[in-house]
Amino acid sequence: MTRPVSPLLPMQYSDEVAAAKARGAPIVALESTIITHGMPYPGNLEMARSVERIIREQGAVPATIAVIDGVLHIGLDEARLEVLAQTQGAMKLSRADLAFAIAERRTGATTVAATMIGAARAGIKVFATGGIGGVHRKAEETFDISADLDELSRTGVIVVCAGAKAILDIPKTLEVLETRGVPVVTYDSPVFPAFWSRDSGLKSPLTLNSPAAIANFQTVRDQLGVDGGMLIANPVPEADEIPREEMEIYIARALDNAERDEIAGKSVTPYLLDNLFHLTDGRSLKTNIALVENNARLAAEIAVALVD
Repeated sequence: MTRPVSPLLPMQYSDEVAAAKARGAPIVALESTIITHGMPYPGNLEMARSVERIIREQGAVPATIAVIDGVLHIGLDEARLEVLAQTQGAMKLSRADLAFAIAERRTGATTVAATMIGAARAGIKVFATGGIGGVHRKAEETFDISADLDELSRTGVIVVCAGAKAILDIPKTLEVLETRGVPVVTYDSPVFPAFWSRDSGLKSPLTLNSPAAIANFQTVRDQLGVDGGMLIANPVPEADEIPREEMEIYIARALDNAERDEIAGKSVTPYLLDNLFHLTDGRSLKTNIALVENNARLAAEIAVALVD
């Protein structure tokens, strides 16, 4: 079951999310591209269910965001989650095409940027994802920079991730975030993580060691009237990481393959992730699932702390 939100914008809350909003309960937004573009069925559905279960176990309510037949859904019931997990050809939606999919009554999965827009529209303050997009390697030639960075600078949502995807130019990504005035906080570590790896080799701009401290930081930002989001980098659990030195070997091979095959634009990231899956004999995907679950847990703890 779903409940309509607005007579103007075709947007619906799931019953669970609507009830949570009504009682002021903590809610955590979740993206949907990891379901439609991250892995095949039924593994994608099992992962989505696991992430939602973890959020509920921490006392918060999950709100997976997606556009289905032109309706922006904030929270998916079990039936819609399963249908989305089996959907072929769903659009990959960012800021540029979120409204297009709604206007044209299309079905699409939300990236970090589009999920932030949907979460903010629904009044959800915390969002858990795997890793953000950023400045691609050789961006000085390709100008390939993710819309996620601009979205973080303008949309007031706390984004919990495992850092920027390691296929990116992480130093330049951090530089752009600093220029945009986005707080970058690593959770319980002085070094910024690199998605599959706990250590990118770069010092974290800021460090906080508890969900309550992160919630308090956001409260003070609100009191000051500071706009934009906050990035929380949560290192993958040590038992699940692939060390940076090893991962860089695989990434270099995947980048060479992408250049050989003339991959560009939105196709770059899924191409590289698929290459890395095969180069690592599936280890990259297992680590990806572990870090998403880890991020969901922290995001739920932050959401709970914000309403305490």
